[in-house]
Amino acid sequence: MNTIGINTFLFTSPFTNDSVKWFEKFSSWGFDTVEIAAEDPLSLDGELIKKALAKYKLKCSTVCAAMGPDRDLRGNDDQQKEGLAYLKATIDFVEKIGAEMVVGPLYSSVGRADAVPENEYKAQEKLVVAHLKTLCDYAASKNVKLAIEPLNRFETDFINTCDQGLRLIELVNKHNLFIHLDTFHMNVEEKKLDEAIRKAGSKLGLLHTCGSDRGTPGKDHTDWQSIGKALHDIQYKGQLVIESFTPEVKVIAKAASIWRNIESSGEEIAIEGLAFLRKLKV
Repeated sequence: MNTIGINTFLFTSPFTNDSVKWFEKFSSWGFDTVEIAAEDPLSLDGELIKKALAKYKLKCSTVCAAMGPDRDLRGNDDQQKEGLAYLKATIDFVEKIGAEMVVGPLYSSVGRADAVPENEYKAQEKLVVAHLKTLCDYAASKNVKLAIEPLNRFETDFINTCDQGLRLIELVNKHNLFIHLDTFHMNVEEKKLDEAIRKAGSKLGLLHTCGSDRGTPGKDHTDWQSIGKALHDIQYKGQLVIESFTPEVKVIAKAASIWRNIESSGEEIAIEGLAFLRKLKV
């Protein structure tokens, strides 16, 4: 049975040392893991967080990167420098807390979406490939993996589909680089979600799960049974992590265009989503 986790964005942003207070609830609801969204890894006390995870019998396998406008591996010199420094600090944080993988749209800032000529795209791609090679080598020295997440067209113009993500992984050609799929983005960009999962195969490092409306997994039109079968077919052993948002976490609500209450509460999303995913045949 796959482990099931909860992303901290559902309840807090930024994640701080004080945010470990949420771990007790996550554990009481029955989650196996917590995925920490590390907006500012340098401010986080790795030992404190590691002890809190152990206290509540939770694991943290993945840490989600927050790629703001000043962190962009295909941006200007300052953005590239800041992006590299931030991702290296996030890799260090992953090592400190005993996690395994940094995930997210590691290649660019979220919200940068503007079609460019093919030659310009190729130039950006060349930059990203070089930087990801550097980051993969740095991560490998600490026994950490990376996973790049395709985003929908409204959040990036760079990597939208599983095919594009796999091509970028092939260009980087590092053993510790994987793909991170998200059912919300896939619902926008993929023809068939199960086919995308099968294409990812052994390179699937993480699956984010949420409703097609950013709400509760299972309370939407997504064909979850076909997703479960595809995960079974590729013998996926990774996590299913619930990543949904509510208007209460205002920074993330604005970034993700959450203008209304999709469900009654974040707690409802967490508890009902967990119960649904437990029943999903993978």
